[in-house]
Amino acid sequence: MLHFLKKKPSRIQFLCHPEDLGVIAPPVAAKTILPDWYRKLPAVDPQHLSARDNGLTIKRCMPFLDAMTTGWILPLAATVRLEIRDEGRNVEAGWEFDRVMVSNHGAHQVAGNPKEPSPPCKFHNYWSIRTPPGWSCLFVPPLNRPAQPFECVAGVVDTDTYSANIHFPFFATAADGVHVIEKGTPLVQVVPFRRDGAAIKADIRAETNEEAASRNVVHRNTIAGAGWYRRMARSAR
Repeated sequence: MLHFLKKKPSRIQFLCHPEDLGVIAPPVAAKTILPDWYRKLPAVDPQHLSARDNGLTIKRCMPFLDAMTTGWILPLAATVRLEIRDEGRNVEAGWEFDRVMVSNHGAHQVAGNPKEPSPPCKFHNYWSIRTPPGWSCLFVPPLNRPAQPFECVAGVVDTDTYSANIHFPFFATAADGVHVIEKGTPLVQVVPFRRDGAAIKADIRAETNEEAASRNVVHRNTIAGAGWYRRMARSAR
């Protein structure tokens, strides 16, 4: 189980060179930059509301929203152009910024990966990340957000001890052509967690009668009325 930075006054720090502050795109709380398509989506679609369908949209799905709003979004520091050629086999990057924005990985490092023939590349990040003792960060492609012409590789870093800049390997995923990735485009979602969660062991067994009854009550409450999970989840936090 991951223990997120929600119940304690612990802080995550994003630090940059003084000359970069106000120039490179800053990290932002994921909950503050919901995609436009999600903001515009009604909670209930009247066109699909009927006696057999409650018309609820994914905007009423708390697990979807909680995934999208957890942690922080680390964005692209400055605008980059990706030129993809030969059905994804060749990727070149260009930019006008005065810092390196993209470099290449050796293809032999990921031979046989499912993204082939796209070559492995790396976005350079100019924010160092620091967390309290015992806290690490999970870096994943932004959750439940529009796809970009690339996909970063997920990883975990012990940011309580590793204070150097973390760069992000990625694969180009778009069709051949030139793709402009604007400054501020979300690269990864940063989810801090306490490493003591890694010590939790698993029980794999059949449920008891009491556990089955509890599961059934939760399931029936969920389908009996919209909003039960939202109220239950919020009251438990």
